[in-house]
Amino acid sequence: MVLIYKDGTVLVNHGGTEMGQGLYTKIKQITSLEFGINEDNIKISPTNTSKVPNTSPTAASSGTDLNGMAVKNAIDILKSRISGIILTEFNKDVAQDLTKQEDIIFENDLIFDNFHIDRNISFKDAVSKAYFNQVSLSATGFYKTPDVNFDREKGIGKPFHYFSYGMAVSEVLLDTLTGNHKIIRTDILHDCGNSINTEIDKGQIIGGFIQGVGWCTTEDLKYDKNGNLLNHSPDTYKIPSVQDIPDDFRVELLQGFSNDNVIRKSKAVGEPPLMLAFSVWLAIKDAISAIEKHKYEPEFSLPATNETILLSIEYLQKKLNQV
Repeated sequence: MVLIYKDGTVLVNHGGTEMGQGLYTKIKQITSLEFGINEDNIKISPTNTSKVPNTSPTAASSGTDLNGMAVKNAIDILKSRISGIILTEFNKDVAQDLTKQEDIIFENDLIFDNFHIDRNISFKDAVSKAYFNQVSLSATGFYKTPDVNFDREKGIGKPFHYFSYGMAVSEVLLDTLTGNHKIIRTDILHDCGNSINTEIDKGQIIGGFIQGVGWCTTEDLKYDKNGNLLNHSPDTYKIPSVQDIPDDFRVELLQGFSNDNVIRKSKAVGEPPLMLAFSVWLAIKDAISAIEKHKYEPEFSLPATNETILLSIEYLQKKLNQV
């Protein structure tokens, strides 16, 4: 639900949950870009089902995709209404070269004719004219991901709207006496389409990768003989800390590959980078293999805890002694 007020300010209500991933910031940026107005004139209302009911879960990295497109849908409705009023205003004293609906541009807090830029009006004044012409300045938008389907029995269909791609190379230093390891350097190149906010996206990539490092190296679940989980807090379930961040950490976004048919041609970025942490797990495995000059493939499991690493080294040395 998007509301425009007489002073030209905008209030946006959407169904996404902000959990520190920067969704509200991205929605504000999307609103600014679509209306062509300054972000200072936009407020994002805290998510509330009394405003936007029956919201979808903010999950699977789809928060910006779904809510951003729904907001755009509402904005397009409002822009169409305002354009109708402004079109009449631009053409009232023009005998030829009339402004057409598709020529009207919203940009830099102005609404103008793309081919006759002298025909322009401020967004604020346009909103005032729409108000006095009894045009509704509120609209509800909706979006559903198109063409997603899958037949589980036949195993055919299109279960995903698009795919996210990333690449990571990691270098580790391994202590073969204790099983401790240190990530010396990680380089990541990740595909975010046309990033809406590069700093937020890089933050998500870094956070997702480090979460993945925990999954791949330290987060080891233990059970008793009856199947009860023994881990109960961070003292028995080791999550990543600042010491697990690579000494040299380089993250770049893939440039020049837009993702059409998605909000602002972007891509989801919350969870996909988690998989890039396999580069750390494989680097540890390669370090173990290097002990015996890569003659044998180590017995190695996930996560690569100190115990797993030492057992893998021991198994490798026993195998060589047998030979």
